[in-house]
Amino acid sequence: MLVLEKRPTPSKGWAWGTPFLAVALTMIAGGAMFALLGKDPVEAIRTIFWDPLFNAQFASYSRPQLLVKAAPLILIAIGLSLGFRAGIWNIGAEGQYIMGAVFGAAAGLALYPAETRWIFPLMIVAGAFGGFLWAMIPAILKTKFRTNEILVSLLLVYVAENILASMALGALRNPEGGGFPGSRNLSQWPAAANKELIAGTGLHWGVVAAVIAVIAAYVLLQRHILGFQIKLSGQAPRAARFAGVKPETLVVLCMGLSGALAGLAGVFEVAGPAGQISIDFNQGYGFTAIIVAFLGRLHPVGILLAGLLMALTYIGGELAQFMLGLPSAAIQAFQGMLLFFLLAVDVLSNYRIRLASFGREAR
Repeated sequence: MLVLEKRPTPSKGWAWGTPFLAVALTMIAGGAMFALLGKDPVEAIRTIFWDPLFNAQFASYSRPQLLVKAAPLILIAIGLSLGFRAGIWNIGAEGQYIMGAVFGAAAGLALYPAETRWIFPLMIVAGAFGGFLWAMIPAILKTKFRTNEILVSLLLVYVAENILASMALGALRNPEGGGFPGSRNLSQWPAAANKELIAGTGLHWGVVAAVIAVIAAYVLLQRHILGFQIKLSGQAPRAARFAGVKPETLVVLCMGLSGALAGLAGVFEVAGPAGQISIDFNQGYGFTAIIVAFLGRLHPVGILLAGLLMALTYIGGELAQFMLGLPSAAIQAFQGMLLFFLLAVDVLSNYRIRLASFGREAR
């Protein structure tokens, strides 16, 4: 029979190899699911992973969209990874993303129709503050009252969604919109638009911020005492306390950073690709970023690559829905399989599989 035997030390080879194995298993299981839906599994996988990048018919549109979709995932995942490394579980980045968009849009629309170059920077600051403020609720409750940050941050997502709907129908609704829900289109207001920096590439300020976040996180984790404290707190909490690390301070800092980055992702999205505050503004980026963080092994460079891969599944999934008639639920299940298989095979980092006889196990 097969048994799991704990390794003396975690395997670095398996730690970095399991994401590739998880992707392969996801393709196999996803292909089986597509076959059950009556679709050609090879064609479906090719449409999701190959056609958006290398099929001339779609690449001119899909390649720029890769950066557009990846930017918020990378920004949010970088923030989450810092907390996850320290054993601080912020699961409510979706709510912080929403509140960043609401705060940023509100700051800009309060000055409409002024034309000044300071409006967009003001929106960025307001968006980061909105995400930070929303993340401080579970952070303070955890440090002061020992509440569970997983439950509090997750429940606050639903509160944020209701605030979003309220803003789209009330305070931020476009007075010239004929009564329809939704704010003014910020992407069409030059002073507030998150403009494409190089035409036809999808490169906007959100992409720039994501790259800066990757570099800053790498430097923080590899070259700064705070990065050492974050890693030590996650790997050996008791040793971290003996080393002078204050858990409460680390909770506030990690939650605040992840909230601010999620808020930035929200404001860049509402001022650019989404364009406005609407009831259906949130697209699950905050939850998908959790998959990106773990797929990237909580490493900044890994998160960059994982964000691009997950963005590819978004774009390829939309293409598969259009070209092959696949239901959106199947694409979401396919994306969920990635986290499922990653968690499943991740056990190989700490355990090895070996063959044992029944007699030996009984003894």
